[in-house]
Amino acid sequence: MGILAFISRSRQFEEKLEESRPRLWRLARSWCRSGALADDLVQEAMAKALRNHGQLRDMESLHAWLCGILANCWHDHLRLHRPMADIAEVAEDELVAEGTPEDDCLQSQLVQRVRRAVAELPLGQREVVTLVDLEELSYADVAAVLAIPIGTVMSRLSRARSTLKDQLRRQEALPRLARIK
Repeated sequence: MGILAFISRSRQFEEKLEESRPRLWRLARSWCRSGALADDLVQEAMAKALRNHGQLRDMESLHAWLCGILANCWHDHLRLHRPMADIAEVAEDELVAEGTPEDDCLQSQLVQRVRRAVAELPLGQREVVTLVDLEELSYADVAAVLAIPIGTVMSRLSRARSTLKDQLRRQEALPRLARIK
């Protein structure tokens, strides 16, 4: 590879890397439930990606590769800090919805219920459901990112979706029961 091709590839890599930052942050935030920790994890993942950019074979698989690096950073953090506390919630002004104030309120409540339900999932299920349903990675990519068999991805995803459905139905039924009493 010539020097000009290498410089061009490096510049393109850095641009795409910066474009991926918001998606990586959302993913990290959904895993760790802390904005500050998500910032740290994404920063560490970006630094590792820059150091090891020569290992990326295909620019089309950049996002999956970055998710793998982020997952490794997250697992390293979990190993180093076994007990972990929830620190912050997402600010309400980050939840943008259009329509009437009532629609905005209902949308905000729904988002909060879904986030709460996802946060209550076991770590393995939470990782898989965020990678598949939020980041839209394929099962094969998720298996590679988390270094688990594809069958494990499918079973964790199935359990996570079933648990989420049950939790959301339970949460929806609670206000009605409170009104009856």
